[in-house]
Amino acid sequence: MHLKGSWPRMPAGLVLGFGLVVGLSACGDDSSITEPPSFTPTPVVTFDRLKTALGRAVGNPPAGNGGLSLNMWATVVDPAGVVVAVVYTGQNEGDQWPGSRLISAQKANTAKNFSLNGLVLSTANLYSATQPGGSLFGLQEANPINQDVAYGGNLADYGTTRDYMVGKRIGGTNVFGGGFALYDNAGTLVGAVGVSGDTSCADHAIGWKTRFYLNLDNVPGGVGDGGLNDNIIYDIDGGGNSASGFGHPHCLDAATESTVASGLPVAFPIGAAPAP
Repeated sequence: MHLKGSWPRMPAGLVLGFGLVVGLSACGDDSSITEPPSFTPTPVVTFDRLKTALGRAVGNPPAGNGGLSLNMWATVVDPAGVVVAVVYTGQNEGDQWPGSRLISAQKANTAKNFSLNGLVLSTANLYSATQPGGSLFGLQEANPINQDVAYGGNLADYGTTRDYMVGKRIGGTNVFGGGFALYDNAGTLVGAVGVSGDTSCADHAIGWKTRFYLNLDNVPGGVGDGGLNDNIIYDIDGGGNSASGFGHPHCLDAATESTVASGLPVAFPIGAAPAP
């Protein structure tokens, strides 16, 4: 009996054929989903070299950078924004803030994107201009992070040579302290490093020292210390205005943070590394 409004009965063979078509179509859709492309990064640094430099910058136990004296993450990207290496200073992945892994990568990408061979900007230098009413407001929403790259892979591999971000473009923009462009002895931009895991003021100090220990700090000029470098600038007044336009707020202890910042170019001067 054929009920009104019901579908007509199809021959068994036709039903089977229709099911095969649907199944094959679904498989075709699945096969179109691919992983983010991988690249061979320019070998700016090795994993071991970055891990050693970050460890020296943090200190053991962590001290001398202001902030909370926590363990840290660091990421290096090459001039194309491809992640070269990701490291941490603790014994295990969970010994430092897990969220700081991606922040370190964003900082590296930002410093690379907004530094030139003639003008260098650390991520700390971008803070004031990106606040509401600033000339670069909204910059922090630019170059969004690649979420597939950020969250892919195995958690146990994060911060190792097998970190899923390595060989991929992470993207992202971050506008507080901790990101620095890397320059070789000729003053050529070769990539960037980002560090994260403490206050942004401490991140800046640790990132500066990490670059120094990598011997990639031949900075050709910037907006910090009278135009000599990309040091953090603490010149935001009580009304939130930066005298230079490149200021960064204090984090915890203004006196300590100012002392640490002013001492960076003295104890860890920028410039071409001495000949071996």
